[in-house]
Amino acid sequence: MIRKATLLIFTFLLNLCFAMPAHAIKIGLQTNVERLGVGSATPAVIIDANTNRKVCDLEKMISYEIRAYKNKIAIKIDGKYYKIDSDNIVVKADENSFLSTKNKWYRGIFIIQNKNHKLTLINDIDIDNYVKGVVPAEMPPSWEIEAHKAQAIAARSYALANLGKRAAYGYDLNDTPEDQAYAGASAETPRTNQAVEDTRGIVLIYNLKIIPAYYYASAGGQTTTASSVWGQDLPYIRSVPSYDGNVKKNGHGVGMSQHGANNLAKEGYNAYQILQYFYKNIKFARLNDTSYN
Repeated sequence: MIRKATLLIFTFLLNLCFAMPAHAIKIGLQTNVERLGVGSATPAVIIDANTNRKVCDLEKMISYEIRAYKNKIAIKIDGKYYKIDSDNIVVKADENSFLSTKNKWYRGIFIIQNKNHKLTLINDIDIDNYVKGVVPAEMPPSWEIEAHKAQAIAARSYALANLGKRAAYGYDLNDTPEDQAYAGASAETPRTNQAVEDTRGIVLIYNLKIIPAYYYASAGGQTTTASSVWGQDLPYIRSVPSYDGNVKKNGHGVGMSQHGANNLAKEGYNAYQILQYFYKNIKFARLNDTSYN
C-alpha cells in the first residue's frame, strides 16, 4: 500500500483566468444525419443563428422532426414540413429547463447545422454541467464519492485541454468514449452531481497548462507510460501500481485507473491524493469564478 505521507496535497488552488462564455464547450451529439428529433421539457424557441431572429415557438413535451432540406433546414409541425431559411439554428428553452434528443435529456442549448446537406446536432453547454453528464457515464454512480470527485476533475481537465479537437465538425468533443462518454442530464444522479459541485471549476495543471488527464477502466495491476502506448512521453505521466489487480486490463493504461481510484477511495484517500498518485508533478487550479457568470 502506498504511504499517505508521501502524497503532497496542495492547500491552495491557483486561479486560472479564462475568458470563457457561459456555455463553455460544444459537444457533438449527432453528425452527418439526414434527420433528427428534438424536444423540450418547457416551451422553447428556434432562433436563426445567422440573424439572431426567432423562427418559431416549440411546445413543451412534443418531439419535432428536423431534417436537411437542400442546403437549408426544415421542421415538421402538425404533420407538415416548413422550410427554415437558414443552415444554422439554435434550439433554446429556459435556463433551468432540459432539451431532448436521442431519447435523452440535456442541459444547455442545441445548435443544428446543415453541412453538405447533412445535419450536425451540437450541445452547447457550461463545462460543469457537461461534467455532470460525464461522471455517471464514465464511472458507476454507486462507487465511492472521492473516486467520483477525482473523475470529475480528470474529465473537466481532459475536456478543457481538448477544446477544438473536433473543430472540423463544428464542435469540441463528441459524446462517445472516443473522447469522453457523455449521456446528458438523463445520466445525472444526486451523488455524482455533488462530486461535480464539490470540485467546481477545479482542473489539473502542469507548467501552468491544463493537462488532458487521461484515464481508463483498469490497468490490470500497473499503469503504463504514454510513450509505450503513443510513442511520445508526457512529463506528468508515470508507471505506478494501479491498485486494480482484481480487474483485468481494460483501456490504454495511461493515467488514472478508474477501478484503482475507487479502490484507493475505499482505503480512505481523497480525490486530490488519488490524482496526485496517478499524475506526476501536477498542481490543482480553479477556473476564475467570473468564467461562470
